[in-house]
Amino acid sequence: MTGGAERPGAAKRPELAAVPETALWTLWHRAVEARRPDTVLADPKAVELVDRIDYPFAQRFGENALLGQLQALRAACFDREVADFLVREPRGTVVCLGEGLETQYWRVDNGRARWLSVDLPEVVALRGELLPPGPRQRYLAADATELGWAEEVDRDRAVLVSAQGLLMYLPPARARALIAGCAERFPGGSLVLDAVPRWFGRLTRNGRMGAHGYQAPPMPWAMDAGERDKLRSAGPAVAAVRDVRPTGGRGLVGALLPIALTVPPLATRRPSVTVLDFAERPARP
Repeated sequence: MTGGAERPGAAKRPELAAVPETALWTLWHRAVEARRPDTVLADPKAVELVDRIDYPFAQRFGENALLGQLQALRAACFDREVADFLVREPRGTVVCLGEGLETQYWRVDNGRARWLSVDLPEVVALRGELLPPGPRQRYLAADATELGWAEEVDRDRAVLVSAQGLLMYLPPARARALIAGCAERFPGGSLVLDAVPRWFGRLTRNGRMGAHGYQAPPMPWAMDAGERDKLRSAGPAVAAVRDVRPTGGRGLVGALLPIALTVPPLATRRPSVTVLDFAERPARP
């Protein structure tokens, strides 16, 4: 397993602030899982990136098989939603907010869709260096919550917005405003997002959620899985709310997953992935 010692031809060591550094944390744990012969998420691009980046991944984040599998199962939920969207809308646009070093494009792209990645300038610079965009990909350095990026999206194409590992780092009012803004700007579109439960958010805000010396950044916005229907209150353009449940799982995770998804209180206080479908704009008379 690569630990980050300098190697010939390695990409220079990234220097990222606390929240942007989570892009490296999630990349590392996906790669840890992807290296397994019995992986729940085939992700060779993540393995390739970890091998290329001069960064002390193992020393900084540890090597935890459980975390790796859980991160992979979360990513697989997003993959499934994007893949389903591309079956329905093969020439649609996938907008990835706060994408970091996510490698979803290389896992589910259909060869026809357009992809827009929106992230902070330091992260976009790193992504552009490590994952140069192809002809149907575009990287935009911007604050995803400002919504100016929406003007760059072709409204003649169906749109799916993905916010994986983003909203929990926003103040609650800003998270709601982002949801409402997407719903207003993309009628008939969808937003897939994830949330940490309230108990987890409290631990991060109290500086008590860390492992191997790494402390997770504070997560101001949290939502129990049982509260997902409250997302309708983000705005009148949110027409439907749907839970996306992880499937599969290996070993003890696979055995306990059905219980965690159906038996209270675990079922209502677990991490969640949710799809919001936006109302179509009424036809003009």
